[in-house]
Amino acid sequence: MPCKGYTTGMKNIRSQNQSTETQSLHFRINNAETHPVATPIYQNSAFTADSPYFYTRKSNPNSVELEGALAILERSKHVVTTTTGMSAIMLVLQQLKPGDHLVVNQYIYGCSYKLFQRYAQQMNLTLTILDLSEGVGRESIPDDVSMVLFETPTNPFLKTIPIAEVAEIMAKKNPKALLVVDNTWATALFQNPLECGAHVSLASATKYISGHSDVMGGFIAVNDDQLADDLLQSRFYSGAILDPNSAWLLRRSLHTFPIRMREHLRITQTLATFLKTRDEVGKIYLPETSKNQLRSYGGILFFEFSKDDSELNSSEDGYTQFRDALTLFDSGTGMACVSSMVAQPWSGSHASLCDVEKIEMGINTGLVRLCFGLEDADDLIRDLENAFSAMSLFKPRETKKEIRKRVVTRRARRWTKR
Repeated sequence: MPCKGYTTGMKNIRSQNQSTETQSLHFRINNAETHPVATPIYQNSAFTADSPYFYTRKSNPNSVELEGALAILERSKHVVTTTTGMSAIMLVLQQLKPGDHLVVNQYIYGCSYKLFQRYAQQMNLTLTILDLSEGVGRESIPDDVSMVLFETPTNPFLKTIPIAEVAEIMAKKNPKALLVVDNTWATALFQNPLECGAHVSLASATKYISGHSDVMGGFIAVNDDQLADDLLQSRFYSGAILDPNSAWLLRRSLHTFPIRMREHLRITQTLATFLKTRDEVGKIYLPETSKNQLRSYGGILFFEFSKDDSELNSSEDGYTQFRDALTLFDSGTGMACVSSMVAQPWSGSHASLCDVEKIEMGINTGLVRLCFGLEDADDLIRDLENAFSAMSLFKPRETKKEIRKRVVTRRARRWTKR
């Protein structure tokens, strides 16, 4: 029986005409009396006929609460949550119709790139790839454009694309065209695309919103009522809504989101300063920040091994040695979480691209992505120092002349074996 002071909210629960099995089956607490300090998981597939939630494929209290919290951060009127970041992109692409013209940025996540190619072919869309980080690319946006979609900062290289400038160009060429910005890496804490002129801001919630590598999700932020309704309808009929448990986990993670992002920022600045002191590191890629768009940035950076050692920069061996020597950086496709991660875009985030497409994007095997977690910055520095020292081409006290000599000798041996 319930504890003293609590009611069941049931009427005539005990009846001479009902079996104990039936009575047990229909026993419920009175939810109105619970008053939880944290919203519980509504692990329901269905609700009663008088509930505004109707059916979880359409709506659920956990997804609605998450959407409301995200809308505040995105500074948007509406947010539609989805199963993943890729499903968020897919729902937006469904706003296009056959014959429309889709423009995407050249520098973009590999799976997104392939999705655009596949969807354009299936739906008979015209697909144009432009470098929107350059003025000539932005001015090349065609007059019949229907949608422009890009990440900023970009994956890879963290190039910054001026959202307001693209919006202005599009408005002159086709006022009805949709400007879509993938805000995953900037996050709403540092950048708000809708306030810069975008019609859609979307993101993978799997990354910084989750922050713990334990849940997947995506979301779409818009201000237009009709567009929001279209997206909700597409989500309902495609079944792309978040499950209640994932929505609850993301909402929980959102409580610490600002704190985590500020720490990611601090650690990234510290590690970037350290990397600039290393001879093993060539170019470091970080985005440009400004008060008008990307107010700040932290979490992920790219670097290339020093071009003084072309053998290292063009072979798989150099990255493998570096990766395997690290102890605090996990490897894999994950990122933007509490633990640091290392990845090679050539074989990771852009593995779905053919070699020609990778090269055209400027990706080589010497490009490395570092995602900084919440470890102590000094510990991460020591780990990177040890990894650099462990690489065969950068042994301690070995001069560059000695390195070149050893590389030439190794190449000669390989040629002899042939």
